[in-house]
Amino acid sequence: MSEILKVTGLRKSYASGFEALKGVDLSVTSGEILALLGPNGAGKTTLISTVCGITSSTGGRVEIGGHDIETDFRAARRLVGLVPQEISLEPFETVINTVRFSRGLFGKPKNEAYIEKILRDLSLWDKRKNRIMELSGGMKRRVLIAKALSHEPRLLFLDEPTAGVDVELRKDMWNVVAELKKQGVTIILTTHYIEEAEAIADRIGVISKGQLMLVEEKQHLMKRLGQKKLTVELQSPLAEVPAALSKYDLVVGADGASLVYSYDTRAERTGITALLADISAAGLVLKDLQTDQSSLEDIFVTLVKEDAA
Repeated sequence: MSEILKVTGLRKSYASGFEALKGVDLSVTSGEILALLGPNGAGKTTLISTVCGITSSTGGRVEIGGHDIETDFRAARRLVGLVPQEISLEPFETVINTVRFSRGLFGKPKNEAYIEKILRDLSLWDKRKNRIMELSGGMKRRVLIAKALSHEPRLLFLDEPTAGVDVELRKDMWNVVAELKKQGVTIILTTHYIEEAEAIADRIGVISKGQLMLVEEKQHLMKRLGQKKLTVELQSPLAEVPAALSKYDLVVGADGASLVYSYDTRAERTGITALLADISAAGLVLKDLQTDQSSLEDIFVTLVKEDAA
């Protein structure tokens, strides 16, 4: 697949001396979904705003579809759709005219069939004649997405697209994003919802303090950094870990009737076989075994804590 976005050494500093972006490098392939995770103030929105040309950079280079965003701005911007975090729409305009107007801004010819398809895909067709002020917050956010798609962009930025919407609406939007991917649209989204990234992204990027800490395939990231826990349920409760098992990293479960063993999935030997044999030798009777894989949220929290240390 071809490269749709290339960011090289991107920096953004302010007069106060604050560095919002510190030499960010990023390459995005056509047709993928990249989720950018990071705490408030990490630089997610600044990165998107700078790539889209809303904010000027103080160093580095950005190319979209091979077009430099500074020397060939118009060609680059035509390839981009942006759904901002803040809802800013003309309250007295109708839904359909709002979307038509956005298409016209990019010099695209009228295409009522395409406009209808977008509105139907976003469950806005029945609301097409409603004024923006008559819509709920979730519906207004859908209009923002429709506006961003109106000129048929190849690269779509979603800055906190499901912030403030209910769970059902959020899942509907995930379906819309999945459908856009099938159509070949590349999507970069920022989100605070870990499950959002886990559900729809191909790759995960973690940004903290203006630096892109890593960008990896979702499954590879979870496999590389994930920890597993083995919970050994016992027939009788324990007050503490038996001395015979002290060489293992064991914790007595909250119920007192289990032992929890953490191990690295990357290790050649997990130590589970020896542990189970020693548990039996210690006179403990097993009732059941359960394993749990670290979630993306666990990994994200660990990475941010390491960066803050």
